[in-house]
Amino acid sequence: MTQLLDRPVTLSDKPTLKRRGRASGRASRGARAQPNKHLEVPYISRNIPTYDLLSEDSLDKIEQAADTILAEIGIEFREDPETVELFRNAGGQVTSVSGSSWNIKFEPGMIRDILKTAPERFTQHARNPANSVDIGGKAMVFAPSYGSPFVMDMDQGRRYGTIADFENFVKLAQSSPWLHHSGGTVCEPTDVAVNKRHLDMLYAHIRYSDRPFLGSITAPERAADSIEMCRILFGADFVENNCVIMGNFNSTSPLVWDGVSTQGIRTYAAAGQGSIHLPFLMGGAVCPVTLPGAIAQNLAETTVGCALTQLVRPGAPTVMGSFISSMSMRSGSPTFGTPEPALGSLVMGQMARRLKLPLRCAGNFSTSKRPDAQAMAQGVMSMMSAIQCGGNFILHSAGFLDGLLSMSYEKFMMDTDLCGALHTYLKGFEVNEDTLGIDALRVGGPGQHLFGTPHTMAHYETAYWDSGLNDDQSFETWSEQGEKDAMVRANQQWKKVLADYQAPPLDASIDAALKDFIVQRKSSMPDAWY
Repeated sequence: MTQLLDRPVTLSDKPTLKRRGRASGRASRGARAQPNKHLEVPYISRNIPTYDLLSEDSLDKIEQAADTILAEIGIEFREDPETVELFRNAGGQVTSVSGSSWNIKFEPGMIRDILKTAPERFTQHARNPANSVDIGGKAMVFAPSYGSPFVMDMDQGRRYGTIADFENFVKLAQSSPWLHHSGGTVCEPTDVAVNKRHLDMLYAHIRYSDRPFLGSITAPERAADSIEMCRILFGADFVENNCVIMGNFNSTSPLVWDGVSTQGIRTYAAAGQGSIHLPFLMGGAVCPVTLPGAIAQNLAETTVGCALTQLVRPGAPTVMGSFISSMSMRSGSPTFGTPEPALGSLVMGQMARRLKLPLRCAGNFSTSKRPDAQAMAQGVMSMMSAIQCGGNFILHSAGFLDGLLSMSYEKFMMDTDLCGALHTYLKGFEVNEDTLGIDALRVGGPGQHLFGTPHTMAHYETAYWDSGLNDDQSFETWSEQGEKDAMVRANQQWKKVLADYQAPPLDASIDAALKDFIVQRKSSMPDAWY
């Protein structure tokens, strides 16, 4: 399956990355590497250590609690007898709950044994090989927010998302130097039929971006459509031997995997493609209100989802997921950007390293209804936990507002600017004779400024990260220029980015084949709006 890498990938590596020793055939399909005009790097190779919150003894207790959940309470599987048989044959203890539901219990250590074939690090290929990403190890990938039914901006307010909004966000992500991945359902295009919108969304990712993307997960046949479109784009042989698409699957907490999700997971895994397995845990509602209990349940649910991929196709790329949220105990509403889930992310990072699996966790989360101080304070709290825990695939890196109900144009620009700062933060710094800068102090000696020293002149262009959105001028200059706050500046910026956007080249014959496939699939079924 996926070729594992023990070093950071450079741009020169990208065109030849492969699995099973087979050479890439994309060059002959008109998908040669294009100049990487936007990305600073195709993904981040972190140079700062992770933050290990708990001792090994405490981690053992959480792992044992997850084992107890799996062995004594079990996981319920619904509407997917094939998945049940896979786990039964692997040693799971199956009990029928109803005609279409089964409880499966797993002996301690069984799931961990199954996961030993899963890759610790893998490559998701982009149609532009220069933009392929590594997921796992010290690699970190930023992707836009996912799944909001509403969009909002300063001009039109909050409204249902459309396919035009979807395409706009794909273009904004493609244009950012600080994102690495096109994402998935960046907003719901509610003006397209539910059973057909996955085709338009995937085409938008392919046409308006040349970065990796996520596919559909809302029905197994839509997952199959996503993979088939990738076969058109990359070539069937390349897809058979390389990860080019992933699905982002949610369990139904507490302790349920439904058939739509497990069939979709099996569809991606059978094709050798990646999948992310994510509980959505809200403390006190669908998981224990105490953090260790929530972490143990999260570990149990995500590892079972990951294990399913290995029963279908050993070596298939799989990603652990962590989505622990707190709750307002007064109203029952979920809360985001609070400290307890941030601590949970730190521990899930430790667990992922124990299991030698990639991790998706946290992101730029907020319950604010505007891209305001609350939004950024909550977002930074949550995002920093993903950074410090060692998360590998950071979905929801840009645009998240309103408890994931709204995708904001202005916050998208604010968040991508923060992602730029995090690139520098994760890079760390070297300590050597040059960076110590003693010669700069020798030039003038005590009491003299360093503005014109050779050391300052050699480093002034690269010494500090430079925000593309902040206003760092004096109050007087800011006032004279209209007193524009961050939201106004972000509004102007996203409009300029879209006005300047140019689509990356796509082979005309591949484009035509994709459009033909979409027409055929849409004509094969009536519209469904629910």
